[in-house]
Amino acid sequence: SVMSALQGNPGLAIGNAIGSNITNIALILGITAIVVPLTIHSGIVKRELPVLIGTTFIAYLMLSDDTLDFRDGLMLLFGLVVMLTIVVYIGLHGRDKDPVIAEYEAEIPTDLSLRQALMWLAIGLVVLIGSSRLLVWGAVGIAEHFGISDLIIGLTIVALGTSLPELAASITSALKNEHDIAIGNVIGSNMFNLLAVLGLPGLISPGPVDPAVISRDMPVMIALSVALLLMAIGLRGRGRINRFEGLLLLAAYASYQTLLYFTAVR
Repeated sequence: SVMSALQGNPGLAIGNAIGSNITNIALILGITAIVVPLTIHSGIVKRELPVLIGTTFIAYLMLSDDTLDFRDGLMLLFGLVVMLTIVVYIGLHGRDKDPVIAEYEAEIPTDLSLRQALMWLAIGLVVLIGSSRLLVWGAVGIAEHFGISDLIIGLTIVALGTSLPELAASITSALKNEHDIAIGNVIGSNMFNLLAVLGLPGLISPGPVDPAVISRDMPVMIALSVALLLMAIGLRGRGRINRFEGLLLLAAYASYQTLLYFTAVR
């Protein structure tokens, strides 16, 4: 997102944020639910979903004037700080251990020393910065070659690439019977995309937004978020995403990609 905005391609960053959210719900959870039907026990996960939908609507209202300006970016990043503060507070002061907390504690390694952790952090940052620059160059080159907008590349290729870690994490968690992590991982990623990945271009490279974002892309993202909430709550009080619902999510993803294909050429 930062690299795209710095190099004058904010559409790529905006497309990545929205496209990744759509991919996370429709493709990632769709595939995961087909492999292992997901049952949601965590109260935290169920509480965070309405927050995600509320954040999605706020982002929609901010972009409804077809502009992502500095104030919009600042408000989104402030929302990220508030969200992280609340999450940390709940984690430190929560009395009852939620199932998702226990699952995460079992997955977090505790055998790394501070020196080792800092070393891996530094290596990861170097690789991240280098690969991000290459990703932007490649994405812009593809867009120019085929005569399509940066937004479309962000919504498709870049979004799919940045969502692949979520696919691996969600399927692995589901196979370990850690269903709440599989879904919580997607919710957390989508919240970060809306607040940080969408907010940073507003600070670095504010400007107009393609009207298709409001008329085509964000309504799809909102609809999928609401559908995920309904699945998580469950009509009978027990949230579950079964294989049939997973197939429906995949069908929604395929339909959206088809829509993008027919609207991609300038």
